[in-house]
Amino acid sequence: MKPTESNLHATTKVWIFNKDYISEFVYGGIDGAITTFAVVAGAAGASADLYWVIIFGFANLIADGFSMSVGNYFSVKAERDNFEKHKAVEYWEIENLREKEIEEIREIYKSKGFKGELLEQVVEVITSDNDVWVDTMMKEELEMTKDDKTPIMTAFATFLSFNIIGIIPLLAYLLSLIFDLPTDNLFLISCFSTALALMFVGYLKSKVTNKPWIKGVMETLVLGGLAAFLAYYVGEVLAAYFL
Repeated sequence: MKPTESNLHATTKVWIFNKDYISEFVYGGIDGAITTFAVVAGAAGASADLYWVIIFGFANLIADGFSMSVGNYFSVKAERDNFEKHKAVEYWEIENLREKEIEEIREIYKSKGFKGELLEQVVEVITSDNDVWVDTMMKEELEMTKDDKTPIMTAFATFLSFNIIGIIPLLAYLLSLIFDLPTDNLFLISCFSTALALMFVGYLKSKVTNKPWIKGVMETLVLGGLAAFLAYYVGEVLAAYFL
């Protein structure tokens, strides 16, 4: 069946605009912008040619973006695998150690203030459904909840944001190469565009962390500026020593 326009829109919304993945987009974007700008700053400090800035910049985008997305993939997968392992153990226990598990449910709700007939009713209701029983044990006893985010989606969101935001420090150099524009102020333009990108991502970060937006913006700008400062002067010092 051919996908309709509404179906395609829904799919795009799930993959790109799902709010569950904003944190991945934010931190992938921050890492992408800072590390790529550090490459640009280091190249500028070393007075590297335009071609080298673009080559190393894109190498960083692809390699670091992929590495970060793979790391997130395995991290989320490990968490989900750990959850499923403990869930399987709970199912085994309610089948093979039923009385013990019933007593654990009773103790859990007794500690919440339930008592007498009401407590026994709660225990009876919960233990009458194995799925509800296991879900309760996972949350109340083990303090574990299943994250709805999937490893593939997490990796995709990270890689996408790393490259979308991370390419911004390179745009001035790329446009200069394509359209044969003057190269005198490329680093200054890159600084300005990267600062805007970091401010945008810092604002999103404040929404994820529920902190004041000005704090999120300033933290991101300071980190990006520090990375650029270090990279620029390391590039300058190494260029003066080796070139």
